[in-house]
Amino acid sequence: MKISQSPATTIGIFLAFTAGLYPIGYWLIFRLGRATPLMLSVGLAAALTYLITNRGLRSLGWSWASWKVHWLSYLLPLGYIAAAYGVIWVANLGGWYDPEFVLELGESYNLTAWSDAGLIALHFLLSATVSFVLLMPSVLGEEVGWRGLLVPQLSRVMSFTGVAITSGLIWSIWHWPLMLAGLYGNETVPIFYQMFFFTLSLTSMSVIMTYIRFRTHSLWPAVIFHMSHNVFLQTFFGPMTSENTRSDWFLDDFGVVLPLTILLVAVFYWRKGRREFSGATTC
Repeated sequence: MKISQSPATTIGIFLAFTAGLYPIGYWLIFRLGRATPLMLSVGLAAALTYLITNRGLRSLGWSWASWKVHWLSYLLPLGYIAAAYGVIWVANLGGWYDPEFVLELGESYNLTAWSDAGLIALHFLLSATVSFVLLMPSVLGEEVGWRGLLVPQLSRVMSFTGVAITSGLIWSIWHWPLMLAGLYGNETVPIFYQMFFFTLSLTSMSVIMTYIRFRTHSLWPAVIFHMSHNVFLQTFFGPMTSENTRSDWFLDDFGVVLPLTILLVAVFYWRKGRREFSGATTC
């Protein structure tokens, strides 16, 4: 039986596979202690969808964009995270730096004789390189689905704004069960506060990533952007920041500062995208 290749059918099949594989990936989080299988399940859902609808997997956006775009995708998250955490440190919503975390770094690297400054510099370098590479399989698994399949299919029937917001909301909702189960976020702040700002953060990121996807027709800048955001936030700026009694309201993707910072960047790219991509545009 020939299955329709319409955007609605393709997206419906993809979301059905994504939902069907979710419990398996969720179960494997507890078995393996890592979220990698759950993230890879999104890419598997995309691959199965394209196989069923008789599309070649090459159409998921494997072409390599220019190095300028890849460097932008790498440095832009570093820039907005550094700006957000600069505000947090200056406003005493969190402190620079956490001595206990640096002490643990010295022990884990077996470099207890090093100065705090040396350990911090080394950790930043390793986060920006080794951790970045190690994260690639997990993030690639997600991005094959979100920016490889979902964004191009939505672009066949929606404007740039519709694609950016819709894909961002779906991406956010995919994370919500993890937050509701207490696997993501913190235990201090009301869950709906965290979900609101987390959704704002991911939807704002989606605007930027959708613009780059439209501009380059490539999946790879989105992969690099996603990895850069996760690595610098989760391995460096987040754990390096010391917390006080009110920090949970402001830190990470679940507090107010970083999502609003990303939103400012997203508005710039939304305005560019709205000007450059009028109407439905296949990317």
